[in-house]
Amino acid sequence: MTISKRLGLCFALGGVLLSAPLALAAERAVRIPAPAVDEAAHTGPETAVFAGGCFWGVQGVFQHVRGVTSAVSGYAGGAKETASYETVSSGKTGHAESVKVTFDPKEVTYGRLLQIFFSVAHNPTQLNYQGPDRGTQYRSAIFVASDEQKKVADAYLAQLDGTKTFPEPIVTKISALHGFYPAEAYHQDFLTLNPDYPYIVYNDMPKIDSLKAIFPSDFKAQPVLVSKAKT
Repeated sequence: MTISKRLGLCFALGGVLLSAPLALAAERAVRIPAPAVDEAAHTGPETAVFAGGCFWGVQGVFQHVRGVTSAVSGYAGGAKETASYETVSSGKTGHAESVKVTFDPKEVTYGRLLQIFFSVAHNPTQLNYQGPDRGTQYRSAIFVASDEQKKVADAYLAQLDGTKTFPEPIVTKISALHGFYPAEAYHQDFLTLNPDYPYIVYNDMPKIDSLKAIFPSDFKAQPVLVSKAKT
C-alpha cells in the first residue's frame, strides 16, 4: 500500500503505512436543535449512510450511539470498481469515505442520527475537506436510502440554515444511495483499536467526549464493533 494522501506525518502500524496529522486540534462540537421533522415510527432495522471526513472518527462516533447495531467504514458515491482506499484517495472516483449505520428506530431515530452527525461527527461547513484532510473524498454528504430519509434530511438542512445555527453556510450534499462498499479490514474499528494513534488522539477522541457530553442519553460506553459482529 502506498502512503496515504492525508496530510501530516506517516506512521507504520501493523505493516500498513497510514497518516497522522501534525498537532492539529479536533473540530469543535456544536450544540444544535433537534430536527423539527423526523421519520414516522419504523418496526424493523434501518440503515443510513453518512460521509464527513475520515471515516475512522465518523465510525467511532456512531459505534457509541445507543440503538446503533452496526457502523461500517466504506465508500459511497462512486463505482464498485474504484472502491478501494488507494484509488479513492486520488479524489477522482466520486467516492466519499463514508459510514453505513444500521440502527433500531425504536431506540434512535434517523433524525437523531442526523443531529449527532451535524453536531459531533464532523463540521458541515467545510467544503471538500475536514480538519487536516483535503479532497472530495472527505466531503460532507448524506446518502439517503429512501424518500422518507430525503424528506427528513432536506428539512433539517433547511432548518439549520434558516436558524443560522452555524456561522458559515452548510455545504452538506444530499444524494440517493446507489451503493455502499465496505472499506478494507484494517480501517474497521480503527478508533477503538488505536486510541493512542496520533491522528485519533488529535482529531477523533474529542468527538467521543463531545458525544458523551452533548448526548448523554444516547451515549453507550461499549462500542458496537465490526470485528465482533456475528457472521
